[in-house]
Amino acid sequence: MTTLENHHRLIIVGSGPAGLTAAIYAARAELAPLVIEGLAAGGQLMQTTEIENYPGFPNGLQGPELMINFRDQAERFGAKFLTDDVSEVDLTATPKVIRVHNTTYTADAVIVSTGATARTIGLESEAQLMGHGVSTCATCDGYFFRDKELIVVGGGDSAMEEATFLTKFATKVTIVHRRDTYRASKIMLERARANEKVEFIEWAAVTEVLDDGTGAVTGVTITDTRDGSTRRVDAGGLFVAIGHDPNTKLFLGQLDTDENGYLATDSPSTRTNLDGVFACGDVQDHTYRQAITAAGSGCAAALDAERWLAAIGDVDPAIEANHDDVAQSVAG
Repeated sequence: MTTLENHHRLIIVGSGPAGLTAAIYAARAELAPLVIEGLAAGGQLMQTTEIENYPGFPNGLQGPELMINFRDQAERFGAKFLTDDVSEVDLTATPKVIRVHNTTYTADAVIVSTGATARTIGLESEAQLMGHGVSTCATCDGYFFRDKELIVVGGGDSAMEEATFLTKFATKVTIVHRRDTYRASKIMLERARANEKVEFIEWAAVTEVLDDGTGAVTGVTITDTRDGSTRRVDAGGLFVAIGHDPNTKLFLGQLDTDENGYLATDSPSTRTNLDGVFACGDVQDHTYRQAITAAGSGCAAALDAERWLAAIGDVDPAIEANHDDVAQSVAG
């Protein structure tokens, strides 16, 4: 073990379900992880109101409450937290280098759990009603929209899949798309068109989300993308399905990504292309994107990191002597 100040056996970057689960497992393994949780600590669930599909909570709970429980549990076992954003990394170095503004941290192993960000339309009304009738996840929130008419924005496979899924609960689902051609695969588009509950509005964009003054969505304003004319469409909820962006900017050029831009891991493990660096949660999962699957991959990442650290044993004295040089090179 090294004695360098700000050096840790394990640093976890990110604090959603994946990162915090990794912290719980790593802390219980006595790795004393440092979690750099970011200024937007807790991930996407901090913007989620009611969660009813997370096992163990039959009556449901609020997203922020679940994340606070995760964090408290990790802290109980000895995880340390830094509420700030990472500004620079060098994961190719030995030890790994992580910089938070003017402070440099080093680690023998790193778990990346920075998540993904759902793309939004960019409307002020959309942001105000997010989690209160506006959603970016039909699987997460569809149950709350029983017997309502819903709007889905998008033209890719995600939009078709979400619209089809929502017909289990809604009386009608209208897909709004800016054009009359779609990025969606033929089979997904045909499946949506064949569903009697699904309707399409083409050459249109949602330009305002409407509410009744009580914070409940009552409809949207649709603007024709050809002539600019507008009209109101009544609806009890809006689902934005225009994709996600993995939060990988910090790691580009160091960690490999797949064709969708997500961090590539050596499945079924969470290993990346760099020794001692592991990735979990939505930053490497563009298929499921659920709290429970993120938590599961966080558990896997902690176990992978623990085994890797056990295999390398204590840090070599030559590596320890190199700590100062690494820190100074990044700081400079």
